Amino acid sequence: MIKRKRNKTNGLYFRNGKWYIAYQANGKRIRQMISEDRKLAEKVLYKKKIEVAENKFLDIRKQQKIKFSEFADTYFELHSKPNKRSYKSDIINIRHLKSFFSDKYLYNINAMLVEEYKIERAKKVSLATVNRELACLKHMFNKAIEWNKTSNNPVKKVKLFKENNKRTRYLEKEEIEKLLRNCSGYLKPIVIVALNTGMRKGEILSLKWHDIDFRHGVINIYHTKNNEKREVPINEMVKTALVRVRKHPDSPYVFNKPDGSPRIDIRKSFFTTLKKSGILNFRFHDLRHTFASHLVMAGVDLNTVRELMGHKSLEMTLRYSHLSQDHKKHAVDILAKRIDTGLTLTLNLDKLPEESILATC
Repeated sequence: MIKRKRNKTNGLYFRNGKWYIAYQANGKRIRQMISEDRKLAEKVLYKKKIEVAENKFLDIRKQQKIKFSEFADTYFELHSKPNKRSYKSDIINIRHLKSFFSDKYLYNINAMLVEEYKIERAKKVSLATVNRELACLKHMFNKAIEWNKTSNNPVKKVKLFKENNKRTRYLEKEEIEKLLRNCSGYLKPIVIVALNTGMRKGEILSLKWHDIDFRHGVINIYHTKNNEKREVPINEMVKTALVRVRKHPDSPYVFNKPDGSPRIDIRKSFFTTLKKSGILNFRFHDLRHTFASHLVMAGVDLNTVRELMGHKSLEMTLRYSHLSQDHKKHAVDILAKRIDTGLTLTLNLDKLPEESILATC
């Protein structure tokens, strides 16, 4: 039988004639065989415990020196800007996050503090917006851990708000006309593209001239929400709007500021236009819903709408199905035409005398 002595207080135990040590480091239980000499094992264990304690202390000191505002800038330059086509949304998210966490050290930010941010922001913006900002914050801490800037992600313990993703607000034809009449300057072609292509705001604002193929009438979107390339066909209204956009000599972006930098936030100008048009309870993203809704109401089949929207499954497109007033009637009409010949023959046979029925067999 194996003899085993364990000293629970100091992490020593004896097995098969050897002394082992056991200690905690970085959240893991570590066991090591040392020698037959108990005193040597005690010395090694003592040294290991000192090293663990020193490393913890050094880690805390290292974390305390990194302020959130400093890391946020690093995250944007090293990750968002070079890796994300829609990095402009990160600019807005980080701006709001910095206004709350700016003077905090990464190591000081805990789940309770994140909950406070979540509640305060929900008083000012939609629940969906709060969730997007928390998602950004969570990814920032994941990168901080990956880059050895901290060891904990407090956002993992925070639950996101439940969102109502089934909201389908779209513009009627008269509202579309009002909106376009009140659009001016750089905003008008942006709205025209949104209404006629169903592209997301980030995709439109990130659009570059080399993404547009005027010859074949398509816009190529290389970085989408689903991480798959998408070709968006464009009609004459979109072509005309894009051709009239003045190109900046030093910028590849279609929609840019006077200095050539891409436009990031059009919220203020869009809200002003909505107010002038008398349109309430409407967001820029609802232009995408407007695009899909009018396609369905025009009789376009749902699978084609799915492809144009870039949805991976038909389930996401089904929210628009109720808008097609005749799609069910059209379906049963097709069935009637298919079985009409046989049904007519049967009805006619019922009216014939028995002799005639036998004659037809």
